Amino acid sequence: MAEWSWVVYTVLEVLIAVACCLGNVLVVCAVCVGVRDSLREPTFCFLVSLAVADFLVGVAAVPLAVILDGWVSLTPDLCLLLSCVVLVLTQASVLSLLAIAVDRYLRLHTPLRYKTLATQSRTWFAVTVCWILSCLLGFTPLFGWHNYSSLTSVSTNTSSSTITSPPCTFLSVISLPFMVYFNFLGCVMAPLLVMMLLYARIFWSLQGRLKESCPQAQASLLREKRLACSLALVLILFASCWIPLHLMNCLLLFHGPQAVTQGTLYTGILLSHANSAINPVVYAYRIPKIQQAYGQIWRRILLKLNCCHGDKRVRRSITSNRASHTEACGSGGKTTP
Repeated sequence: MAEWSWVVYTVLEVLIAVACCLGNVLVVCAVCVGVRDSLREPTFCFLVSLAVADFLVGVAAVPLAVILDGWVSLTPDLCLLLSCVVLVLTQASVLSLLAIAVDRYLRLHTPLRYKTLATQSRTWFAVTVCWILSCLLGFTPLFGWHNYSSLTSVSTNTSSSTITSPPCTFLSVISLPFMVYFNFLGCVMAPLLVMMLLYARIFWSLQGRLKESCPQAQASLLREKRLACSLALVLILFASCWIPLHLMNCLLLFHGPQAVTQGTLYTGILLSHANSAINPVVYAYRIPKIQQAYGQIWRRILLKLNCCHGDKRVRRSITSNRASHTEACGSGGKTTP
């Protein structure tokens, strides 16, 4: 890649990382602070899990994507470990989206048992299970499914043989068959297909109930449909941002390195990372409770800024009054006989 192209790529990655961090911190604050009862609702617990995964993309995955591009020489084990972190975060996003879809399906199809099934403790247990599974699936290459041929580089000298650490890149340690057959088909596409079926059932059921329900019940069903549409949009954006990169991996596996140019590959990486920065915007425009929470947070910030500004003015006023009083006392002392 040309030097100017690398600079553009790095600058865009930095901007995406900043947007991921700021946007998803705001989401977590909105759910945890802005709407006090939201954490009792399973959907918002899973949204927090997704926001944490997106935040970690900005903190860890994006910097690793820049660093693990042949710019540093690491030991093979460390290179493999850092590369697996990206897989863990991707898997956490997929499983959080799957948990959201299952939650909406259960809420709609088992309304009488939903409150007893989806308790707060069970919800956070499900979040914990999602992250444990993400770690197990993401760190699978550590247990043997990796590139053996690229793990070490042996340089032979006339007097001795030394083992040197090669430049660390993602595909130098992560096997393409693993990325295509296990990660893409098994860990990404299979959950996406399940989620598509669940949302299809949800929208089909909602459409039928809206036609049959009375006007009083339609308002609740319309709110449910709007939230389901918003969450389905998050799913569609995830698929749109990540599938192109996985398809490039398929081309690399079946047609070799010449099938995908380096610029195209970097575009796919940027698109996949941008997904984590887009989600907070979707929440802000599509989910009313988070909209209200954003408004509460901004009002609190502005109120604190106004209070601080007002305190400074009061302190300046007190200081100036004290100074004028001191001058008056001093002048009065001079005129007294």
